Amino acid sequence: MTSVTSRRQAATSASASRHRDSRLDNAKFLLIVLVVIGHAIEPIRGTLVADAVYMWIYSFHMPAFIVISGYLSKSFDASPRRVEKLVLGVAVPYLVFWGLHVVLALLLHRQVPDSPLEPAWTLWFLVALFVWRLSVPVWQRLRWPLATAVGVSLAAAFVELENVLGLGRLLSLLPFFVLGLLMRPEHLDLLHRRWVRVLAVLTVAASAVVAVPAARYLEFEWFFWRSSLVDRDIDPLGVGLLLRLGCMLAALALTAALLALAPRRTTVFTGLGAYTLYVYLGHSPVLRIAEHFGWYELADGAVGVGVNAVLGVALALLLCLPWVRTALRPLVEPDASWVLRRDRLAARRADAERSRS
Repeated sequence: MTSVTSRRQAATSASASRHRDSRLDNAKFLLIVLVVIGHAIEPIRGTLVADAVYMWIYSFHMPAFIVISGYLSKSFDASPRRVEKLVLGVAVPYLVFWGLHVVLALLLHRQVPDSPLEPAWTLWFLVALFVWRLSVPVWQRLRWPLATAVGVSLAAAFVELENVLGLGRLLSLLPFFVLGLLMRPEHLDLLHRRWVRVLAVLTVAASAVVAVPAARYLEFEWFFWRSSLVDRDIDPLGVGLLLRLGCMLAALALTAALLALAPRRTTVFTGLGAYTLYVYLGHSPVLRIAEHFGWYELADGAVGVGVNAVLGVALALLLCLPWVRTALRPLVEPDASWVLRRDRLAARRADAERSRS
């Protein structure tokens, strides 16, 4: 009986491996590297080179990450098991790292968040991911989910939401998550046609060129997706709304370009795409400490952009190393099963025992 079960599990594992999309893992790792680079050069903004690179990264890196997150959230059905996994894998790490950020802010004499309802720096994404995944069954039942999500996003641009639960970003970036939910494997296959890949190269090149004047004349807030249009010195129903839609289209075009150019084959970085949460949560305290101890006074300007970009890549790779993940696992994947009800915990243990038998 055990040998039959083992063979079935091995067959299931092999099947899952065959159906795992390497291009998504490759794209995820590339995007998390861009996240780290963006945060690494943030303190030295002010020169044209730094501003252009920063704006180019921020014009698409989180929307692209969110599209992939939506695509990988299709199986969420709000079942008890899925909800428990969401709580243990997203909500609990959020609270752990929120506490860590508070302690770090106190030690480094930085502004301390008022409560866990105010996400600290990068943690807004975990709150958004938690809410987006809970809402998956709703979007899967609506007749026009993407149009509805775009409407919600545009409506959010006219309301001052402050930083409570990162609602500004959560609602503004919602269309990208819903788009990911609606995508199918054949849509990804379309992106790998030769003419699409050529167009993707041209899109990336054009966006890099456009980022230079855009960094001079556009506010970074357009790409942070958190502020209302009504408190800016701009007509919210005219130019403001057009710019908002323009930012959406630019992010969509660059997201498509990234997915088109991401290698479909397994690469040396493919396996690292599974550890993006370690990189996302682990890099921000390191950068805060580096900034506090004067690193950016030594590495600024155009040279500083290059140096910090290289170090950002190195930091992302470092956080993927097995011994680093082992050290961070109690924080990133804490054993918080005690937050579950006892009957559900017993069911989880029974499932685990059956899988081992």
